[in-house]
Amino acid sequence: MSGKHAKPNVHLSQVSEMVKRLFRLTLSEIHSLPSYDDQNFYVASTEGGEYVLKIMNSEDSKNLGLIEVQTYAMSYLHQNGLPAQTAVPSSSGQLMSLEEMDCGYGCQKYLVRLLTYLPGTTISKVPLTPQLLYETGKTAARMDKILEKMEHPHLNMLQREKFIWSLSNVALLEAYIHVLDGDPLQEVVKSVIHHHKTSLDPKRSNFRKCVNHGDFNDLNVLVQPDETDGYRISGILDFGDMNSGYYIHELAITIMYMMTVHPNPIEVGGPVLAGWESVLPLSEVERDCLYLLVLSRFCQSLVLARYSVTLHPENAEYLMISSKKGVSILHQVWELGKEQVERLWFQSAAQFSDRN
Repeated sequence: MSGKHAKPNVHLSQVSEMVKRLFRLTLSEIHSLPSYDDQNFYVASTEGGEYVLKIMNSEDSKNLGLIEVQTYAMSYLHQNGLPAQTAVPSSSGQLMSLEEMDCGYGCQKYLVRLLTYLPGTTISKVPLTPQLLYETGKTAARMDKILEKMEHPHLNMLQREKFIWSLSNVALLEAYIHVLDGDPLQEVVKSVIHHHKTSLDPKRSNFRKCVNHGDFNDLNVLVQPDETDGYRISGILDFGDMNSGYYIHELAITIMYMMTVHPNPIEVGGPVLAGWESVLPLSEVERDCLYLLVLSRFCQSLVLARYSVTLHPENAEYLMISSKKGVSILHQVWELGKEQVERLWFQSAAQFSDRN
């Protein structure tokens, strides 16, 4: 999460000048795209190319090594057959440029990258059929398997020990839980954090390690129609939450976000799990922790969104996208309980795998 004055506020005229100066492109079209912490623009050049200009917030822009690893990871996935964006070199051959600008809070430095534009619509806008959920789980698992093999001199930058969005750091939510004062949701969140600390943290040493994308959500997965009247995944966006984590974390994050855009959220877990296990079968301890990890991600999303709105009230609509349905889903999953939810997910996954 960026601080109060870290998010850039660059005007369209500045974007046009920047693209022309850095990449020698003249723009024929430009419009802003939604973003949590950064500023994103769709840009089309008179030469015929389509791109996304990404201007990082001033806090993340200080960590050049981390952004370098994220940029490399996108290219690495693309080279290994997954549809990730790649960075376009500037006219001087650089994949990123640190630009000093005044966005109303004094001069600050913002990291700028021009990324390839991936066609498609976000998965949040299409029917989440069991088959598409299966493909989503399968793609998430393939992504983490590929990232595990990645080598880079700054790979240790992904050891983000106090990263608030890591599922290893759910206890850090306690510093923000005051934003739920007076809300019945606070007691559920406190209970989830307690169970995470007492029953899940001691088991983490048994999880299989990997590199996590960390934000495989309904706005970061693009789809396009396929030849069977369904949809196929056509893009993976936003690598800003990459961290050294565990396979089971990625699966829990994927299930949680797909639940927020499904008419019957509890039905999501089975097909996503089946797709994931077609690539990476879970161990017994990983299966035992999945329910609590999904709940934990709901808590992270709800608490941190509420906190971010206090910093950026002007961006409340985007920040609260997952929260609108997330509160009722969290209550539902919590009240059903571990045993019943696991039975639904694991039986559904087994039946789906048999069909496939």
